[in-house]
Amino acid sequence: MTTTPVRPAGQQIVPAGGPAPGSAPGPAGAPTGAPGAGVSRARGALRRTPGKLRLVMALCVLAAVALGVLGFQAGSVQSRALEAASKDTAQLVGVQEVRNALVAADATATGAFLVGGLEPADQRARYDDLVDQAASGLATLSGSNEGDAELLGQVAADLTVYTGLVEQARANNRQGFPVGSAYLDQASTILREQMLPALDEVVLDDADRVAADFSGVRNALWVLAGGLVALAVLVVSQVWLARRTHRVLNVGLAVATAVVLVVGIVSTVLLAQASSRAQDVRTGPYAATLAASQAYSLANDAKSMEAFTLIKRGSGQAYEEAFVTATDDATSRLDTAASEGILDGSTAQALDAWVTRHADIRALDDAGQWDDAVALATATDPESPNAAFDAFSASARDDIETNAAATSERLDGAATTATVAGWLLLVAGLIAALLAWRGVTARLEEYR
Repeated sequence: MTTTPVRPAGQQIVPAGGPAPGSAPGPAGAPTGAPGAGVSRARGALRRTPGKLRLVMALCVLAAVALGVLGFQAGSVQSRALEAASKDTAQLVGVQEVRNALVAADATATGAFLVGGLEPADQRARYDDLVDQAASGLATLSGSNEGDAELLGQVAADLTVYTGLVEQARANNRQGFPVGSAYLDQASTILREQMLPALDEVVLDDADRVAADFSGVRNALWVLAGGLVALAVLVVSQVWLARRTHRVLNVGLAVATAVVLVVGIVSTVLLAQASSRAQDVRTGPYAATLAASQAYSLANDAKSMEAFTLIKRGSGQAYEEAFVTATDDATSRLDTAASEGILDGSTAQALDAWVTRHADIRALDDAGQWDDAVALATATDPESPNAAFDAFSASARDDIETNAAATSERLDGAATTATVAGWLLLVAGLIAALLAWRGVTARLEEYR
């Protein structure tokens, strides 16, 4: 009788030729598809010298590349901050120049008004030129910075109203109508209560941007720290390689170390110099430009007050008080700049000379000699108050133009230096990475 064999529970029949294809391995077999197999192989590879060499090579290459990228980024950030500082400084100085042109035009208009009748041709031409400068500057500056466009557009609209009122004042003054002074007073009120405050707000906004730009010019020490890390990795790798291979020098790593050391030091010095130059500009020509420009604006404002004091004929004490306040402020700014060594003091001396000549006008007016005071205030001879004011204006303008040009030139030069330093570090990092790779690869070849 034939019986069908029955497999005992837990027993597995193994074919004579071994396990069937696709069947599970026995308990003693290694689980080749297990998740930890790759990790085990990697650990095993790192226990051998070729695996360690590959790890060292990867660390050296990464350190060198990181230095290059970090250095390039530092140079780029510093360069962009310096370029922005140059651009925003030019914008601020430009707005200040518009302000100066407006107050100078107002001073010219009020001074010409004192003459009576048909104003002198040279003063009319000066007024027209200053107004054109202001209008042209407003149009240019509005297009160069979107953040200033709205306020500058408002000032441009007010300028049209201002010039219209001045023309009405002139027309009435030529005919001897007293109402002319009312039109001039209204024009001056629009200038001082609407136009100048708007421009001052723009100047403050631009000054904040410039301060932020200068703050963005970071110190280069953190780049030096990155270079030291890369240098340390290369040196430690050479020491380990020398002990492992019993060879004192690996040419590739040695040259890579030298490249990182030399270029890292040079580039860090360049970045530090650019940062230092930016700080010198901020406390030097930039500060001098602002001091001279603000003093010039205040003095022109005072010049208008001088004329209005006489125009009001006996009721202009408030204008004289404004004159004193403005000239004291201008003198303080110029004296401070001179004491700090950023201005030579000649502009402050010229301002003092004009204020002294102004005192002669006040002495005549206070003594009841109004006609003589007006004659002195409108005189143009070399010893007149107007000649003294013109000397001050010329000196202040020279200070503004010289220092504004120096500010732009030095900031642009510092930006170029930072850019060069960034590219040097990037190229040096890539070259060092290549040299490190070749140096360690030469040792790996010995194990094949």
